[in-house]
Amino acid sequence: MGGRLDPTVARARGLVRDAVADDGRPLVVALSGGVDSLALTAVAAFVARQQDRHVRAVVVDHGLQEGSAVIAARAAEQAAGLEVPARVVTVTVSEGREGPEAAARRARYAALAADADADDALVLLAHTTDDQAETVLLGLGRGSGPRSIAGMPERDGRWVRPFLRLRRMETEAICRAHGLTWWDDPHNTDARFRRVRIRRELLPLMEDVLGGGVAEALARTAELVRADVDLLDSLADQAYTDEVESLRALPDAVRSRVLRRLVLDGGAAAGELSAEHLAHVDALVTDWRGQRRVELPGHVSVVRSGNRLTCIRTPVAG
Repeated sequence: MGGRLDPTVARARGLVRDAVADDGRPLVVALSGGVDSLALTAVAAFVARQQDRHVRAVVVDHGLQEGSAVIAARAAEQAAGLEVPARVVTVTVSEGREGPEAAARRARYAALAADADADDALVLLAHTTDDQAETVLLGLGRGSGPRSIAGMPERDGRWVRPFLRLRRMETEAICRAHGLTWWDDPHNTDARFRRVRIRRELLPLMEDVLGGGVAEALARTAELVRADVDLLDSLADQAYTDEVESLRALPDAVRSRVLRRLVLDGGAAAGELSAEHLAHVDALVTDWRGQRRVELPGHVSVVRSGNRLTCIRTPVAG
C-alpha cells in the first residue's frame, strides 16, 4: 500500500489494536478466504508487526463443498503474501440434530481452539456489524430471551471479535486496498439457510421501511443488552444453588439464569434449550403441583426431590 492510508484500513487497525491491547499473547486469525477474514488477516498482520508479536492464520477445511481443499490452499497462500504463516486443518463435520451450519461451526471452533492451545494464543474472528445484526434477529425469532439478543461479545475468553463495529462493505474496501481477492461462499446465497434469508431479504426490507441504519441499531442494541446480561449472569453466579427454597427467594431474572446454568451443568443441550424449557423447570420451584419431571434437550430431565432440583438421564421409555 502506498500513498495516503485508506481511512477504513486505519479504523480497522485501531479496532484490532484496541481489542488485543491488554493481552500480549500470540494471535491466531480464523481465515476462511472470505472477504471478512481476509481483511482481518491483513489488518492483524500490520498490528502484529507494529507490536512485535507473533501472528498466524488457521484455515479450516470442512470438506463440505467440491473444491474446498483448493479454496483453503488459496486462502493460506494469500495469508503468506501478507507475511502471515498459515496452515490448513481438515475437519470432519458430524451432523446431528443441530443442522449442518451449527455442526460445521462446532468443528471449526474445536480446530481453532486446538491450534490456539499450543501457545495459549488469542483467536481473532472476523464477525462484522452485519453478522451481529443477523444474530440478533435470529435470537428474536427464537424468542430465547436477552442472552440471544445480546448477540456475540467482542471478547469471550480467548475469542476476540474486533470487527463487530465494521460493516461488510468496509471489509471489502480493506481487501481492495491490500490487493486481495476473496472467495464468495455459495452457502452465503443459499436460501435454505435462515441466516441467508435474513441477510438478503429481511434486513434490506427493514432498512427500506425504517429508513436505514438498521444493522448498526441492532448491533448497538446487542451491546447495550449484553451489559445487562453480564451483570445478571454475575449475580446468578453468586446465587447458584439447587435448593428450592433458596431458588424461590431469588428475583425472577436471576433465578432463570441459575436454573439455566443448573440444567447445563446437568448435561442439557445448550443450543436447543429454550425459554419454554426453562419456564417448565421454573414451575418446579414456583408452581409445584407434583410434576413428575421436566424433560430437556440432551436426554436430560429435571426432577424435584424434597428441597432440591436434580438432573437425571431421561428414562428411555419416556
